Amino acid sequence: MQNQKTSMSNTRMLVEGGIMIAMAQALSYVKLFQMPYGGSVTLGSMVPIFIFALRWGTGKGVVVGALYGILQYMLGPKWSTHPIAIMLDYPIAYGCLGLAGLFSKKSKNFKNVFLGIFLGTFCRFISHVISGMIFFRSSFPEGMNPLVYSILYNGGFLSVDMAITLLISWFLMKYGNQLFSTHK
Repeated sequence: MQNQKTSMSNTRMLVEGGIMIAMAQALSYVKLFQMPYGGSVTLGSMVPIFIFALRWGTGKGVVVGALYGILQYMLGPKWSTHPIAIMLDYPIAYGCLGLAGLFSKKSKNFKNVFLGIFLGTFCRFISHVISGMIFFRSSFPEGMNPLVYSILYNGGFLSVDMAITLLISWFLMKYGNQLFSTHK
């Protein structure tokens, strides 16, 4: 009986992960603003990944986020060509969203959902900043400090994207009943 319950839970988790990746990808096409060298403000494309991480935990959230990052690279414009830049800007950056799962046991409280979303977005931001600083400095304005420019560039779109994600998440928690409840 326990084996059947575990199998059902694993199946549910895999299906939910696939649906959340598909939803995130679909939402990523609704761009409110596109940055010139990659990055955009979307209509909450990070929300499904955060919901998954908060429901299933950090490890599974990181895997689903990284898979979403790979899909973003495969289906989107190719801004990066160096393998390490690709890793930093896609599977690592989007995998960071799964860190919201650290707050999965407390996800019924919006403060904890906020902290999870902030942590995931901040770690994604750090990954993009490192990539920008190392691999995109040739596109920076002359004389600009690479660290400062990468922080400004990536922080500009990610802070707006995070604000939209928080607003949507607040709305979903208020009206979505058990959407953020855990499955552990």
